[in-house]
Amino acid sequence: MEQKLAKELLDRYLEGRCSPKEANLVESWYLRETENPQTLQSEPDYEGLGKSMWKDIQRENNQTRKVTPYYKWAAIAAFAIIGLGLYHFANTPTAAPVQSAAIFYKHDIAPGKNKAFLTLADGSRIALDDANNGKIADQAGVTISKTADGQLLYQVSDSAKPTQAGFNTVETPKGGQYQVNLPDGTKVWLNAGSSLRYPAQFALNKRRVELKGEAYFEVAKRTIKGSGPAKRLPFIVKTNSQEVEVLGTHFNINSYQEEGDTRTTLLEGSVAVHSLSTAPNGLSIANQILKPGEQSTLRGESIKVATVDTEQVMAWKEGFFMFDDENLQSIMHKVARWYDVDVDFKDNSLKTKSFSGTVSRFSNVSQLLKKIELTGSVHFKIEERRIVVMR
Repeated sequence: MEQKLAKELLDRYLEGRCSPKEANLVESWYLRETENPQTLQSEPDYEGLGKSMWKDIQRENNQTRKVTPYYKWAAIAAFAIIGLGLYHFANTPTAAPVQSAAIFYKHDIAPGKNKAFLTLADGSRIALDDANNGKIADQAGVTISKTADGQLLYQVSDSAKPTQAGFNTVETPKGGQYQVNLPDGTKVWLNAGSSLRYPAQFALNKRRVELKGEAYFEVAKRTIKGSGPAKRLPFIVKTNSQEVEVLGTHFNINSYQEEGDTRTTLLEGSVAVHSLSTAPNGLSIANQILKPGEQSTLRGESIKVATVDTEQVMAWKEGFFMFDDENLQSIMHKVARWYDVDVDFKDNSLKTKSFSGTVSRFSNVSQLLKKIELTGSVHFKIEERRIVVMR
């Protein structure tokens, strides 16, 4: 039975039909086992490598879920197939990139982690990754705490007044990410190189925050008190080019300045997207209402809407890089932010080359670069905190 399941997975892998997580698991362990070029000089010991891979799979997956025999046998079998194919690749005249990998990646770079800075209303700045768990600040009846799993939590007392609490800002540097639980119960996940400015206590008739970079929001549903029939309290996210208004929903906004476009992706509920560019009458010149599974792209003064793969959009939050026919310049923007590196293209024509694939965000940068190099169309060299992209 297990052999049958393994064969079915292999068939899916070779036909390109297995899930991104299955493919990433198999390929990541192959790359780990072959970091030493000498492992490619003779035919691999599939049984020994399979056992080693199984131990690694158990160690990683025990942190998140119980591993079934299906994963064990399928991963080992797929590992053997990949190993055989790359063994032949490594023993041909085109094998130089594989043989020189130890040289190109001797200055490997670790992935990002939970890291952020909190700036309070009085201007004081707190490094959240260095702060102890528990209460870290009090301001005008609002208690700010850091939880054991690294989240920022706001608790508002009955005596707190919105006009006195002031504004706070959470910033993630390159190589950092962080989760913030806002005073109203809204949860926000900030990607690397991002910032969120918000009041320590929201006003009674409106919730408004300002975003730079990328964040995923799960907005808590709230009603306006004393408004007669129950009326939802709006939640507004402002970026440098647009406003997104919601009542209670799940969505992602990507507004990195270097990307040019601002992308809003809806996973649940409904949102209205408004361009900040206005007509002579003061009204926004571009507006769109999104449905779940849709993404708006604001470029210049126009907003276009398309249906997208939300799993790919949210891969960063789930701990993956996921690319689907994405150009190398865009990929390296993500690499630069998450690994806190500079990127140097020796050939600008490489920026438009497209790649597809999935890899863990919590692997060293060499794991991602090696996967892209397997296409044979591009190579990389790590020089301290600089990645050189070349043919």
